[in-house]
Amino acid sequence: MKLITCICLILLFAYQLKAQEDEIIVRKVADNVLKNDAFQFEGVYNNQTYNSSKDIPDTVTVRLKSPYSGWYYVNGVLNMAMIDLGDFLKDEKYTNHAIQHVTFSLENYKYFENRKNQNDRRIPFRPIINIRELDDCGAMGASVIEVYQKVNKPEFRSYIDRTANHITNIQERLEDGTLVRKAPNPMTLWADDLYMSVPFLARMGKLTGDTKYYDDAIRQVLNFDKYLWDPGKELYYHCYFDDLKRNGVAHWGRCNGWIMCAQVHLLNMLPTNYPKRDLIIKTLERQIVGISKYQNGNGIWYQVLDKNDSYPESSCTAMFVYSIARAVNEGWIDKRYASIALTGWDGLKKLMITPDGQMKDVCVGTGIQNDLFFYYNRPAKADDTHGTGSLIEAGIEVIKLKKNMIRRN
Repeated sequence: MKLITCICLILLFAYQLKAQEDEIIVRKVADNVLKNDAFQFEGVYNNQTYNSSKDIPDTVTVRLKSPYSGWYYVNGVLNMAMIDLGDFLKDEKYTNHAIQHVTFSLENYKYFENRKNQNDRRIPFRPIINIRELDDCGAMGASVIEVYQKVNKPEFRSYIDRTANHITNIQERLEDGTLVRKAPNPMTLWADDLYMSVPFLARMGKLTGDTKYYDDAIRQVLNFDKYLWDPGKELYYHCYFDDLKRNGVAHWGRCNGWIMCAQVHLLNMLPTNYPKRDLIIKTLERQIVGISKYQNGNGIWYQVLDKNDSYPESSCTAMFVYSIARAVNEGWIDKRYASIALTGWDGLKKLMITPDGQMKDVCVGTGIQNDLFFYYNRPAKADDTHGTGSLIEAGIEVIKLKKNMIRRN
Protein backbone atom coordinates (compact mmCIF):
# COMPACT_ATOMS: atom_id res chain seq x y z
CA MET A 1 0.00 0.00 0.00
CA LYS A 2 2.83 2.37 0.87
CA LEU A 3 4.48 1.56 -2.48
CA ILE A 4 1.29 2.48 -4.36
CA THR A 5 1.04 5.75 -2.43
CA CYS A 6 4.65 6.60 -3.23
CA ILE A 7 4.11 5.88 -6.92
CA CYS A 8 1.03 8.11 -6.96
CA LEU A 9 2.94 10.92 -5.27
CA ILE A 10 5.77 10.61 -7.77
CA LEU A 11 3.29 10.75 -10.67
CA LEU A 12 1.55 13.79 -9.17
CA PHE A 13 4.89 15.56 -8.77
CA ALA A 14 5.81 14.72 -12.38
CA TYR A 15 2.50 16.14 -13.66
CA GLN A 16 3.01 19.32 -11.64
CA LEU A 17 6.48 19.81 -13.09
CA LYS A 18 5.19 19.25 -16.62
CA ALA A 19 2.37 21.73 -16.10
CA GLN A 20 4.91 24.34 -14.96
CA GLU A 21 7.11 23.55 -17.97
CA ASP A 22 4.12 23.88 -20.29
CA GLU A 23 3.25 27.29 -18.88
CA ILE A 24 6.80 28.49 -19.51
CA ILE A 25 6.57 27.33 -23.13
CA VAL A 26 3.18 28.96 -23.74
CA ARG A 27 4.43 32.21 -22.25
CA LYS A 28 7.46 32.11 -24.57
CA VAL A 29 5.19 31.74 -27.59
CA ALA A 30 2.95 34.60 -26.48
CA ASP A 31 5.90 36.77 -25.43
CA ASN A 32 7.37 36.30 -28.90
CA VAL A 33 4.16 37.85 -30.25
CA LEU A 34 4.43 40.79 -27.85
CA LYS A 35 8.07 41.26 -28.78
CA ASN A 36 7.20 41.54 -32.47
CA ASP A 37 3.83 43.28 -32.48
CA ALA A 38 3.81 46.96 -33.34
CA PHE A 39 0.61 48.95 -33.69
CA GLN A 40 2.17 51.47 -36.04
CA PHE A 41 2.57 52.27 -39.74
CA GLU A 42 5.78 52.26 -41.74
CA GLY A 43 6.57 54.18 -44.90
CA VAL A 44 7.03 51.82 -47.86
CA TYR A 45 9.77 53.96 -49.38
CA ASN A 46 11.10 56.06 -46.49
CA ASN A 47 10.86 53.42 -43.70
CA GLN A 48 9.65 56.11 -41.33
CA THR A 49 7.38 55.04 -38.47
CA TYR A 50 3.97 56.66 -37.86
CA ASN A 51 2.00 56.01 -34.68
CA SER A 52 -1.33 57.08 -36.13
CA SER A 53 -2.92 57.61 -39.53
CA LYS A 54 -3.21 61.28 -38.53
CA ASP A 55 0.58 61.51 -38.75
CA ILE A 56 0.88 60.13 -42.30
CA PRO A 57 1.59 62.76 -45.01
CA ASP A 58 -0.73 62.54 -48.02
CA THR A 59 2.20 61.80 -50.32
CA VAL A 60 3.48 58.82 -48.31
CA THR A 61 2.45 55.21 -48.95
CA VAL A 62 2.47 53.11 -45.81
CA ARG A 63 2.11 49.53 -44.68
CA LEU A 64 1.51 48.04 -41.25
CA LYS A 65 4.76 47.69 -39.36
CA SER A 66 4.00 44.20 -38.03
CA PRO A 67 2.01 41.23 -39.36
CA TYR A 68 0.51 41.00 -35.88
CA SER A 69 -1.42 44.21 -36.54
CA GLY A 70 -3.11 43.02 -39.74
CA TRP A 71 -6.88 42.51 -40.03
CA TYR A 72 -7.00 38.93 -41.22
CA TYR A 73 -8.54 35.76 -39.84
CA VAL A 74 -5.22 34.67 -38.36
CA ASN A 75 -5.18 37.85 -36.26
CA GLY A 76 -8.65 37.03 -35.01
CA VAL A 77 -7.54 33.55 -33.95
CA LEU A 78 -4.54 35.06 -32.18
CA ASN A 79 -6.59 37.76 -30.44
CA MET A 80 -8.96 35.19 -28.97
CA ALA A 81 -6.03 33.06 -27.83
CA MET A 82 -4.29 36.02 -26.17
CA ILE A 83 -7.48 36.93 -24.33
CA ASP A 84 -7.88 33.34 -23.18
CA LEU A 85 -4.25 33.28 -22.03
CA GLY A 86 -4.60 36.59 -20.20
CA ASP A 87 -7.70 35.33 -18.41
CA PHE A 88 -6.12 31.95 -17.63
CA LEU A 89 -2.84 33.35 -16.26
CA LYS A 90 -4.46 36.53 -14.89
CA ASP A 91 -1.89 38.53 -16.84
CA GLU A 92 -3.29 41.59 -18.60
CA LYS A 93 -0.36 42.06 -20.96
CA TYR A 94 -1.69 39.25 -23.16
CA THR A 95 -5.27 40.50 -23.10
CA ASN A 96 -4.02 43.98 -23.92
CA HIS A 97 -2.53 42.74 -27.20
CA ALA A 98 -6.04 42.02 -28.47
CA ILE A 99 -7.51 45.24 -27.07
CA GLN A 100 -4.71 47.33 -28.61
CA HIS A 101 -5.05 45.56 -31.95
CA VAL A 102 -8.79 46.11 -32.30
CA THR A 103 -8.60 49.68 -31.00
CA PHE A 104 -5.70 50.64 -33.30
CA SER A 105 -7.40 49.14 -36.35
CA LEU A 106 -10.87 50.59 -35.86
CA GLU A 107 -9.45 54.02 -34.99
CA ASN A 108 -7.26 54.20 -38.11
CA TYR A 109 -8.95 52.35 -40.97
CA LYS A 110 -11.05 55.31 -42.16
CA TYR A 111 -7.91 57.12 -43.34
CA PHE A 112 -7.56 54.47 -46.07
CA GLU A 113 -11.28 54.25 -46.89
CA ASN A 114 -11.37 57.02 -49.49
CA ARG A 115 -8.12 56.22 -51.26
CA LYS A 116 -8.39 55.17 -54.91
CA ASN A 117 -6.84 51.79 -54.25
CA GLN A 118 -9.16 50.81 -51.39
CA ASN A 119 -9.74 47.36 -52.93
CA ASP A 120 -6.02 46.63 -53.15
CA ARG A 121 -5.34 43.72 -50.79
CA ARG A 122 -2.01 45.29 -49.83
CA ILE A 123 -3.38 48.44 -48.22
CA PRO A 124 -3.86 48.41 -44.45
CA PHE A 125 -7.31 47.34 -43.24
CA ARG A 126 -8.73 46.50 -46.67
CA PRO A 127 -10.86 43.72 -45.08
CA ILE A 128 -12.51 46.29 -42.77
CA ILE A 129 -13.23 48.69 -45.61
CA ASN A 130 -14.53 46.11 -48.06
CA ILE A 131 -15.87 42.85 -46.61
CA ARG A 132 -15.92 40.39 -49.50
CA GLU A 133 -15.61 36.90 -48.00
CA LEU A 134 -15.90 35.24 -44.61
CA ASP A 135 -12.10 35.41 -44.33
CA ASP A 136 -12.44 39.17 -44.08
CA CYS A 137 -14.74 39.31 -41.08
CA GLY A 138 -15.63 36.03 -39.37
CA ALA A 139 -12.68 35.25 -37.11
CA MET A 140 -11.85 38.92 -36.61
CA GLY A 141 -15.50 39.61 -35.80
CA ALA A 142 -15.46 36.85 -33.18
CA SER A 143 -12.37 38.41 -31.62
CA VAL A 144 -13.98 41.87 -31.62
CA ILE A 145 -16.89 40.41 -29.62
CA GLU A 146 -14.35 39.11 -27.10
CA VAL A 147 -12.68 42.53 -26.90
CA TYR A 148 -16.10 44.20 -26.64
CA GLN A 149 -16.71 42.20 -23.46
CA LYS A 150 -13.60 43.86 -22.01
CA VAL A 151 -13.90 47.37 -23.49
CA ASN A 152 -17.38 48.57 -24.43
CA LYS A 153 -16.95 50.99 -27.33
CA PRO A 154 -19.67 51.87 -29.88
CA GLU A 155 -17.29 51.46 -32.83
CA PHE A 156 -16.63 47.88 -31.72
CA ARG A 157 -20.35 47.12 -31.66
CA SER A 158 -20.78 48.77 -35.04
CA TYR A 159 -18.19 46.42 -36.56
CA ILE A 160 -19.81 43.41 -34.87
CA ASP A 161 -23.17 44.33 -36.41
CA ARG A 162 -21.59 44.79 -39.85
CA THR A 163 -20.09 41.31 -39.60
CA ALA A 164 -23.40 39.80 -38.49
CA ASN A 165 -25.15 41.41 -41.44
CA HIS A 166 -22.56 40.13 -43.91
CA ILE A 167 -22.66 36.54 -42.69
CA THR A 168 -26.45 36.45 -42.29
CA ASN A 169 -27.63 38.47 -45.28
CA ILE A 170 -24.84 38.98 -47.82
CA GLN A 171 -22.46 36.00 -48.01
CA GLU A 172 -23.42 33.50 -50.73
CA ARG A 173 -25.28 30.35 -49.67
CA LEU A 174 -26.60 27.19 -51.24
CA GLU A 175 -30.36 26.66 -51.30
CA ASP A 176 -30.17 24.79 -47.99
CA GLY A 177 -28.43 27.76 -46.32
CA THR A 178 -24.85 26.44 -46.45
CA LEU A 179 -22.26 29.22 -46.65
CA VAL A 180 -20.16 29.17 -49.84
CA ARG A 181 -17.79 31.38 -51.86
CA LYS A 182 -17.63 32.62 -55.44
CA ALA A 183 -14.14 31.15 -55.90
CA PRO A 184 -12.36 29.20 -57.24
CA ASN A 185 -15.62 28.21 -58.93
CA PRO A 186 -19.10 29.61 -58.33
CA MET A 187 -20.66 28.32 -55.09
CA THR A 188 -17.60 26.51 -53.73
CA LEU A 189 -17.85 25.24 -50.16
CA TRP A 190 -14.57 25.71 -48.25
CA ALA A 191 -14.03 23.66 -45.09
CA ASP A 192 -12.14 26.67 -43.67
CA ASP A 193 -15.35 28.67 -43.67
CA LEU A 194 -16.89 26.70 -40.83
CA TYR A 195 -14.38 28.46 -38.58
CA MET A 196 -14.81 31.75 -40.45
CA SER A 197 -18.50 31.75 -39.50
CA VAL A 198 -19.44 29.51 -36.57
CA PRO A 199 -17.25 31.03 -33.79
CA PHE A 200 -18.72 34.43 -34.63
CA LEU A 201 -22.30 33.17 -34.88
CA ALA A 202 -21.99 31.33 -31.57
CA ARG A 203 -20.68 34.45 -29.82
CA MET A 204 -23.34 36.59 -31.47
CA GLY A 205 -26.00 34.25 -30.09
CA LYS A 206 -24.59 34.64 -26.59
CA LEU A 207 -24.09 38.41 -26.95
CA THR A 208 -27.60 39.17 -28.22
CA GLY A 209 -29.65 36.30 -26.83
CA ASP A 210 -31.08 35.81 -30.32
CA THR A 211 -31.26 32.07 -31.00
CA LYS A 212 -31.20 32.55 -34.78
CA TYR A 213 -27.41 32.81 -34.55
CA TYR A 214 -27.09 29.55 -32.60
CA ASP A 215 -29.44 27.86 -35.07
CA ASP A 216 -27.45 29.07 -38.06
CA ALA A 217 -24.18 27.91 -36.45
CA ILE A 218 -25.64 24.45 -35.85
CA ARG A 219 -26.97 24.33 -39.41
CA GLN A 220 -23.52 25.15 -40.78
CA VAL A 221 -21.82 22.37 -38.76
CA LEU A 222 -24.33 19.75 -39.88
CA ASN A 223 -24.41 20.90 -43.50
CA PHE A 224 -20.62 21.11 -43.82
CA ASP A 225 -20.50 17.60 -42.41
CA LYS A 226 -23.02 16.44 -45.01
CA TYR A 227 -21.02 17.84 -47.93
CA LEU A 228 -17.42 17.30 -46.79
CA TRP A 229 -17.23 14.17 -44.60
CA ASP A 230 -15.47 11.19 -46.20
CA PRO A 231 -16.80 8.11 -44.35
CA GLY A 232 -14.14 5.87 -45.90
CA LYS A 233 -11.18 7.90 -44.68
CA GLU A 234 -13.04 9.35 -41.66
CA LEU A 235 -11.72 12.76 -42.58
CA TYR A 236 -13.09 15.93 -44.16
CA TYR A 237 -12.34 17.03 -47.72
CA HIS A 238 -11.10 20.57 -48.21
CA CYS A 239 -13.96 21.57 -50.49
CA TYR A 240 -17.16 20.76 -52.34
CA PHE A 241 -17.86 22.12 -55.83
CA ASP A 242 -21.57 22.68 -56.15
CA ASP A 243 -21.42 23.10 -59.94
CA LEU A 244 -19.81 19.65 -60.32
CA LYS A 245 -21.56 18.05 -57.33
CA ARG A 246 -18.30 16.56 -56.10
CA ASN A 247 -15.55 17.05 -53.57
CA GLY A 248 -12.00 18.19 -54.15
CA VAL A 249 -9.07 15.80 -53.83
CA ALA A 250 -7.37 16.69 -50.54
CA HIS A 251 -7.94 15.84 -46.90
CA TRP A 252 -5.89 18.89 -45.95
CA GLY A 253 -4.71 19.01 -42.35
CA ARG A 254 -5.55 22.58 -41.39
CA CYS A 255 -9.01 22.56 -42.94
CA ASN A 256 -9.83 19.56 -40.75
CA GLY A 257 -8.47 21.62 -37.86
CA TRP A 258 -10.72 24.54 -38.73
CA ILE A 259 -13.75 22.24 -38.70
CA MET A 260 -12.85 20.69 -35.36
CA CYS A 261 -12.11 24.04 -33.71
CA ALA A 262 -15.36 25.53 -35.03
CA GLN A 263 -17.36 22.80 -33.31
CA VAL A 264 -15.49 23.42 -30.06
CA HIS A 265 -16.17 27.17 -30.24
CA LEU A 266 -19.85 26.45 -30.77
CA LEU A 267 -20.02 24.08 -27.80
CA ASN A 268 -18.21 26.67 -25.69
CA MET A 269 -21.14 29.06 -26.25
CA LEU A 270 -24.24 26.87 -26.64
CA PRO A 271 -26.54 26.64 -23.61
CA THR A 272 -26.32 23.18 -22.01
CA ASN A 273 -29.75 21.93 -23.04
CA TYR A 274 -29.89 23.59 -26.45
CA PRO A 275 -31.54 21.47 -29.21
CA LYS A 276 -29.03 19.41 -31.27
CA ARG A 277 -26.16 20.17 -28.89
CA ASP A 278 -25.71 16.44 -28.30
CA LEU A 279 -25.56 15.91 -32.07
CA ILE A 280 -22.72 18.43 -32.36
CA ILE A 281 -20.84 16.55 -29.62
CA LYS A 282 -21.31 13.26 -31.49
CA THR A 283 -20.07 14.84 -34.71
CA LEU A 284 -17.02 16.21 -32.90
CA GLU A 285 -16.25 12.87 -31.25
CA ARG A 286 -16.51 11.05 -34.58
CA GLN A 287 -14.01 13.45 -36.13
CA ILE A 288 -11.64 13.04 -33.18
CA VAL A 289 -11.69 9.26 -33.59
CA GLY A 290 -11.13 9.67 -37.33
CA ILE A 291 -8.11 11.97 -37.18
CA SER A 292 -6.51 9.97 -34.36
CA LYS A 293 -5.78 7.20 -36.86
CA TYR A 294 -3.46 9.50 -38.80
CA GLN A 295 -1.28 10.79 -35.93
CA ASN A 296 2.34 9.75 -36.45
CA GLY A 297 4.76 8.22 -33.97
CA ASN A 298 5.97 11.65 -32.86
CA GLY A 299 2.45 12.81 -32.11
CA ILE A 300 2.25 15.08 -35.17
CA TRP A 301 -0.24 15.08 -38.04
CA TYR A 302 0.62 15.54 -41.73
CA GLN A 303 -0.01 18.38 -44.15
CA VAL A 304 -2.27 16.00 -46.10
CA LEU A 305 -3.62 13.85 -43.31
CA ASP A 306 -3.85 10.55 -45.15
CA LYS A 307 -0.52 11.00 -46.98
CA ASN A 308 2.40 10.22 -44.68
CA ASP A 309 4.84 11.23 -47.42
CA SER A 310 3.61 14.81 -47.02
CA TYR A 311 5.39 16.86 -44.36
CA PRO A 312 4.51 16.88 -40.64
CA GLU A 313 2.57 20.11 -40.09
CA SER A 314 2.30 21.99 -36.82
CA SER A 315 -0.79 24.22 -37.15
CA CYS A 316 -3.26 21.37 -37.70
CA THR A 317 -1.55 19.45 -34.89
CA ALA A 318 -2.08 22.39 -32.52
CA MET A 319 -5.73 22.64 -33.57
CA PHE A 320 -6.35 18.96 -32.87
CA VAL A 321 -4.53 19.12 -29.52
CA TYR A 322 -6.56 22.15 -28.44
CA SER A 323 -9.89 20.67 -29.52
CA ILE A 324 -9.38 17.24 -27.99
CA ALA A 325 -7.99 18.58 -24.71
CA ARG A 326 -10.85 21.07 -24.48
CA ALA A 327 -13.43 18.38 -25.16
CA VAL A 328 -11.99 16.17 -22.41
CA ASN A 329 -11.72 19.06 -19.96
CA GLU A 330 -15.35 20.01 -20.52
CA GLY A 331 -16.58 16.43 -20.24
CA TRP A 332 -17.95 16.32 -23.78
CA ILE A 333 -15.97 13.18 -24.58
CA ASP A 334 -14.46 10.40 -22.48
CA LYS A 335 -11.23 11.17 -20.62
CA ARG A 336 -9.51 8.25 -22.38
CA TYR A 337 -9.16 10.48 -25.46
CA ALA A 338 -6.76 12.67 -23.45
CA SER A 339 -3.74 10.63 -24.51
CA ILE A 340 -4.19 11.76 -28.13
CA ALA A 341 -3.90 15.40 -27.11
CA LEU A 342 -1.04 14.80 -24.69
CA THR A 343 0.97 12.90 -27.29
CA GLY A 344 0.36 15.67 -29.80
CA TRP A 345 1.48 18.34 -27.34
CA ASP A 346 4.66 16.41 -26.55
CA GLY A 347 5.40 16.24 -30.27
CA LEU A 348 4.87 19.98 -30.65
CA LYS A 349 7.17 20.73 -27.71
CA LYS A 350 9.95 18.46 -28.92
CA LEU A 351 9.83 19.18 -32.64
CA MET A 352 7.88 22.33 -33.44
CA ILE A 353 8.67 25.04 -30.87
CA THR A 354 12.03 26.82 -30.86
CA PRO A 355 13.74 27.96 -27.62
CA ASP A 356 12.65 31.56 -28.27
CA GLY A 357 8.98 30.61 -28.75
CA GLN A 358 8.66 30.40 -32.53
CA MET A 359 6.48 27.74 -34.11
CA LYS A 360 8.11 25.69 -36.86
CA ASP A 361 6.69 24.02 -39.98
CA VAL A 362 3.47 26.00 -40.31
CA CYS A 363 1.82 25.69 -43.70
CA VAL A 364 1.33 29.16 -45.21
CA GLY A 365 -2.02 30.43 -46.46
CA THR A 366 -3.58 27.89 -48.79
CA GLY A 367 -6.25 28.18 -51.45
CA ILE A 368 -8.10 25.35 -53.20
CA GLN A 369 -6.67 23.40 -56.12
CA ASN A 370 -7.69 20.26 -57.97
CA ASP A 371 -4.45 18.30 -57.53
CA LEU A 372 -2.54 16.95 -54.53
CA PHE A 373 0.72 18.40 -55.88
CA PHE A 374 -0.49 21.83 -54.77
CA TYR A 375 -1.02 20.71 -51.18
CA TYR A 376 2.21 18.72 -51.00
CA ASN A 377 4.17 21.77 -52.10
CA ARG A 378 2.65 24.54 -50.02
CA PRO A 379 5.62 26.13 -48.20
CA ALA A 380 6.02 25.56 -44.47
CA LYS A 381 7.50 28.44 -42.47
CA ALA A 382 8.58 29.24 -38.95
CA ASP A 383 6.65 31.85 -36.96
CA ASP A 384 3.87 32.04 -39.53
CA THR A 385 0.74 33.61 -38.04
CA HIS A 386 -1.44 30.71 -39.23
CA GLY A 387 -0.34 28.63 -36.27
CA THR A 388 0.40 30.89 -33.31
CA GLY A 389 -3.09 31.35 -31.90
CA SER A 390 -3.94 27.66 -32.07
CA LEU A 391 -0.64 26.75 -30.38
CA ILE A 392 -1.40 29.08 -27.45
CA GLU A 393 -4.92 27.64 -27.11
CA ALA A 394 -3.50 24.11 -27.21
CA GLY A 395 -1.05 24.92 -24.42
CA ILE A 396 -3.76 26.41 -22.21
CA GLU A 397 -6.00 23.36 -22.52
CA VAL A 398 -3.14 20.89 -22.00
CA ILE A 399 -2.14 22.69 -18.78
CA LYS A 400 -5.76 22.47 -17.61
CA LEU A 401 -5.89 18.81 -18.64
CA LYS A 402 -2.79 17.93 -16.64
CA LYS A 403 -4.11 19.80 -13.60
CA ASN A 404 -7.39 17.89 -13.90
CA MET A 405 -5.45 14.64 -14.04
CA ILE A 406 -3.63 15.63 -10.84
CA ARG A 407 -6.95 16.29 -9.10
CA ARG A 408 -8.41 12.95 -10.23
CA ASN A 409 -5.35 11.10 -8.92
